[in-house]
Amino acid sequence: MKRVLGISFGELMLKGANRKLFTDRAIKKIKRAIRSFHYDQLYMQMGKFYIDADPAQYPEMTEAIRKVFGIVNISPSIRVEKDMASIEEGVLEEIKQYQGQTKTFKVFVNRVDKSFTPKSPELSRELGAFILRNSEGLTVDIHNPQISVYVDIKEKAYIYTRRIPGIGGLPIGSSGKGMVLLSGGIDSPVAAFMVAKRGVEISGVHFHSYPFTSDRAFEKVRDLAEFLTEYIGGMTLYSVNLLPIQKAIGENCREREMTILSRRFMMRIADRIAKEKGAQMLITGESLGQVASQTIEGLTASGAVTDLPILRPLVGLDKTEIIKIAEEIGTYETSILPFEDCCTVFLPKRPVTKPRLSDLERSEEALDVEGLVKQAVEEMEVFRIGD
Repeated sequence: MKRVLGISFGELMLKGANRKLFTDRAIKKIKRAIRSFHYDQLYMQMGKFYIDADPAQYPEMTEAIRKVFGIVNISPSIRVEKDMASIEEGVLEEIKQYQGQTKTFKVFVNRVDKSFTPKSPELSRELGAFILRNSEGLTVDIHNPQISVYVDIKEKAYIYTRRIPGIGGLPIGSSGKGMVLLSGGIDSPVAAFMVAKRGVEISGVHFHSYPFTSDRAFEKVRDLAEFLTEYIGGMTLYSVNLLPIQKAIGENCREREMTILSRRFMMRIADRIAKEKGAQMLITGESLGQVASQTIEGLTASGAVTDLPILRPLVGLDKTEIIKIAEEIGTYETSILPFEDCCTVFLPKRPVTKPRLSDLERSEEALDVEGLVKQAVEEMEVFRIGD
């Protein structure tokens, strides 16, 4: 009898011929998550991944593993030999934590090895009767049990009563590379998390207006990136000073257009960096109608300067829904710290909310667009976070 951690992959197991590619990526991330722990053995067995280690480490290991994308649940399990006497012994060992409690249970048998007899329904009944005969306070409820006793019959038998939820999704890197426009606000870290959950490897570009924005404002963004690396692993953060561009806009264009013209430059710069670094998409935290620049006209105008796909995973969410996710992933308290960002420093009193693309392009004729973008990229700073 041996205690192990069983790790279940969700939609990865539906990937057909590409399944091994996805599971290998997830296993690589699991190994990274538990690199500070000692373990005796890691192995796959009939669709599930197992860790054989000191059970005293399992609570901390579980917390680390559950942040790996692609994992749907983690089950502290008992592994026994595949025979009835051993399975009954394992079931008693697992169920004894509930002895003396007034609770209901049901046995669920997953007979992956179809050569094993008896079949699943009969084995479930036999094990349920065995538990009733050898425990106090437990009764059967096949419709709404308080305790689910799972028995997986594979090369060995695995018995468990807990399924600790992971965050699901797809393993990082299985869906390409993306670059998020990462501000110090609530939205963009959530957008990065949501796209990363679909298997995208994330890098970030942050825009500041130093010295009008402070070093502490940038440290806030680095802290947010650190939070994200708990889920996505290491990431590269590109820091770009937007101030020369904002000054040029202020001197040559209408004040009302400051926000949307600045946004178009951000998208151009992000596009340039993404293509140089091999990213295949841009990611933003925009939510339709949330602020003046996030009207459909504003989003269309800012997106017109790039031919890369722009993913806006928050576009249909309201602020309450976004805040809830930020709280769940741990970025909210940092995001609300009161430090200025480049978008608020030069905020016009009456920003244009329904810009016409032709008007913006006419305004940009007064600017050295290519020169400003080139200077911004050449002078940017590069940071590696989370490694």
